[in-house]
Amino acid sequence: MENIKVLLWGFGAMGSGMAEMLLKKKGVEITGVCDMHPDRVGKSMYDVLGVDKGNRSDVIINGDIKALVSEGCVDIALLATDSFTAKAFDKIKFLLENKLNVISTAEEMSYPQAQEPELAQQLNEIARANGVTVLGTGINPGLIMDLLVVTLTGACIDVDEIEAERVNSLSPFGPAVMEEQGVGITQKEFANGVKNGTLAGHVGFNESVNMIADAIGWKLSEPVKQSMEPIVSNVYRKTKYVEVQPGNIAGCAMKGFGYVDGQEKIRMIHPQQVEPQLEGTDTGDYIRIKGTPDIHMAIKPEVPGGIGTIAMCVNMIPHVINARAGLKTMIDLPVPRAIMGDMRNLIER
Repeated sequence: MENIKVLLWGFGAMGSGMAEMLLKKKGVEITGVCDMHPDRVGKSMYDVLGVDKGNRSDVIINGDIKALVSEGCVDIALLATDSFTAKAFDKIKFLLENKLNVISTAEEMSYPQAQEPELAQQLNEIARANGVTVLGTGINPGLIMDLLVVTLTGACIDVDEIEAERVNSLSPFGPAVMEEQGVGITQKEFANGVKNGTLAGHVGFNESVNMIADAIGWKLSEPVKQSMEPIVSNVYRKTKYVEVQPGNIAGCAMKGFGYVDGQEKIRMIHPQQVEPQLEGTDTGDYIRIKGTPDIHMAIKPEVPGGIGTIAMCVNMIPHVINARAGLKTMIDLPVPRAIMGDMRNLIER
């Protein structure tokens, strides 16, 4: 049986991390990488990663996706370039029309029907017409504040309220996430960004809240509400992708709320910042369900966001390949799990 062939589009923090993970797995191979960064184009994927090529064929990073893609050229493409469905749409459409299955890291793609129902319908139709599947996933949204919540409700006779809290570090993420969160900017710039809408903060509350509500049969009575407050650093902080001077923004604290029949039923609490340990903040993931029975789950420290997103995308590869054609979400597919054996053994040929 041939290896599962994978194309990577986007070779930043997430894309390169997926490559490193894939190179350690059996039954799968990377046959193409697209990235437009001038420091990467034309270079060997292995040189950029700093890993030994061994007896594997070289993979040269190409800045032109059209030079890499032809109909059915790979089994699946991993797209790690955008956060928003509208921005990722043309890329996903191009891949689907070339009959490639797709996994996207775009946060809104985890449940695109929440904010982009028309684009979601189009993607579903395009995927079905070409006999392939598209999924958006990651650590959050994708697992911690939505799929894991839904899974825990399976032990409940009834549910009255849900609260999900994630206190996490942004340090592993690349420039796109830093920009969305306002990391490194001044307090005045943050306030202006919130006011004029240029700061996205955490992208995914709409998706997580709608996924949970739809999964358990709650009908939201009004749009998801959100709030965003700055986390101001008292100390100097630095990651691979950003520097934060004292007095500037290290991250943001966000909340999201879902209402059923006018009552708050779903609450999301999500403070996230770079290098939180420098000011004594412990990370963690918490789910609190009020119902029959009450359920309280705690993971301390947090499931690391970077590693978790990389793992979720790679571990969902066989489930996406096996799925019926169309747009899927994490509540449509088998539960994610680590793949320690030959990935080909999970493929239903």
